[in-house]
Amino acid sequence: MTSKSKQPAIPEGYFRLGPAAERLKLSRQTIEYYLLLGLIEPRRVEGRHGRFFDEALLTQIRTIRELNQSGYTLRDIREMFLAKGEEHGVSH
Repeated sequence: MTSKSKQPAIPEGYFRLGPAAERLKLSRQTIEYYLLLGLIEPRRVEGRHGRFFDEALLTQIRTIRELNQSGYTLRDIREMFLAKGEEHGVSH
């Protein structure tokens, strides 16, 4: 029997799409749409494959949602982020 190498555990404070959507009380499709539009950029976790979301990114998504619900279009929101020099809506 051969042993498979295990991927490292997901670090505390990082979530995959499903759990992130649950925490935000949003659909996975909404978050996928934000990704598609370039409003958010998922995190990478060394040694792991896939997209991950941390608390800072969850806060970013909440902000996008609140702005959108207050009347700003997603295009407007994207332009706001770009005007602030935030690529993909992520502060550096």
